[in-house]
Amino acid sequence: MFGFSSQDISRGLIGMAVLLGSAWTAPAAEKDAAIPDLAAAELSWVKVGDDYLPPASGPGPVTFYKAHPYQPNNDKGLQPTYRVSDLTNPILKPWAIEQMKKTNDEVLAGGAPFRARSSCVPGGVPDFLIYGRLEPLYFAQTPKEVLLLNQADAQTRHVYMNVPHSKTPKPSWYGESVGHYENGDTLVVDTIGMNDKTFVDDYRTPHTAALHVVERYRVMDGGKTLQVTFTVEDPAAFNMPWSAMQIYHRVKEGPITEAVCAENHGSVFNDPHHPMPEARTPDF
Repeated sequence: MFGFSSQDISRGLIGMAVLLGSAWTAPAAEKDAAIPDLAAAELSWVKVGDDYLPPASGPGPVTFYKAHPYQPNNDKGLQPTYRVSDLTNPILKPWAIEQMKKTNDEVLAGGAPFRARSSCVPGGVPDFLIYGRLEPLYFAQTPKEVLLLNQADAQTRHVYMNVPHSKTPKPSWYGESVGHYENGDTLVVDTIGMNDKTFVDDYRTPHTAALHVVERYRVMDGGKTLQVTFTVEDPAAFNMPWSAMQIYHRVKEGPITEAVCAENHGSVFNDPHHPMPEARTPDF
């Protein structure tokens, strides 16, 4: 359905293993120039949760409808729930509200909602920041490129450093990301050129191909914490720009392991209305 093949996945995994296995990090000279050290084969970043955190001020992301609070899987004995979107958020255009109401109604009627991770398709940006739940995030840094490597389904983003955007980037799942460093502790990533096949969150908030996302990855607490703040703009889907945040903690976990979703998917919750990608033609 989505055009992925086992060969594509294998190539991606092999490439990531080679890069991380060879300690593909920023050269010492660059580290001396106060570039944040995000990469390490034996260390990774694990997010605090699978929802965005609200911004310090201003318009924020869609969250759950208060009458149906979201409860993720937990060890507290609480019943997990699916997400039901709060459609009163002022950022939403009328067409987005109408579309999201349909999926809300399906969930409230007992259906299983679409979620990129569960369906084994790319999450897009900024959903990459909540893709999966406990799977770690790795970085690989060179002077010309930074890779963001999410162990969840081996999802990978490429950030091209210190270059402008293409004039007409071809739309893709993760778009075209360009970046630069600021203040010795922050990686700034500017992304455009995304297709409209993804949602910006797990509340199934839609967007158009005009989506523009700017993320700021800031290392804090002596390298123990990674704070990611981001701003989303899409005049065709949102009434105003809005912002949110994600927090990661550095842990001793690595190197990255194989986690191919479509080949190892065992969830009994897989919905036939949201099928996993499959190879329809032979690799060779």
